[in-house]
Amino acid sequence: MNILVLDDEKEIADLVELYLKNENYNVYKYYNSKEALNCINEQKLDLAILDIMIGDIDGYEICKIIREKNLKFPIIMLTAKIEDRDKITGLMLGADDYITKPFNPLELVARVKSAIRRYTKYNDNFNTDNIYIDGLEINSKLHKCILYDKEIELTPLEFDILLYLANNRGHVVSSEELFEKVWKEKYLSNNNTVMVHIRRIREKLKEDTKNPKFIKTVWGVGYKIG
Repeated sequence: MNILVLDDEKEIADLVELYLKNENYNVYKYYNSKEALNCINEQKLDLAILDIMIGDIDGYEICKIIREKNLKFPIIMLTAKIEDRDKITGLMLGADDYITKPFNPLELVARVKSAIRRYTKYNDNFNTDNIYIDGLEINSKLHKCILYDKEIELTPLEFDILLYLANNRGHVVSSEELFEKVWKEKYLSNNNTVMVHIRRIREKLKEDTKNPKFIKTVWGVGYKIG
């Protein structure tokens, strides 16, 4: 597998290269955009890791160029910028994932593996029942939940809750709706069952309770993913 790494911070680029090579990936590492673009034109790549805030041609523009060439390999944006609008910009240009600095190199490697696995499945015309959300993979057919390449053990009820939220990605789902769709029973007021199960799911996903990445609470309304 050939991976392009572009970052003008030498220490970061070298660190990413080290961890990827330890996983037996072939790494094309560059500190400037022009050399990276030459690589894109000359090499068959399986994934690109692009720093956004780079001196000459920024990561957004390189991402755009890759997609305009109709190259389908996954792109992971690597940046110190954390605003939602920056993430949205990258995803709209065709990026597959987004990691902010500072980052855990092991998490980056897991994201790389996950992105390549998805790309390989799609290229093999895999009949996917999977939902992918920022490193979280939910397979509705196999009833499996994988986070950064590691399977998460969920009870059937917990899995159904997570799957229902994922199938309604971007929309707020009320506790009442969740209960009636998952438990198939009439929801009664002051029912804390959903809240307790959401808490357990978050614990298993190792969510930051103050700022959860996956299942977000919309106070007074319900929960949503994405």
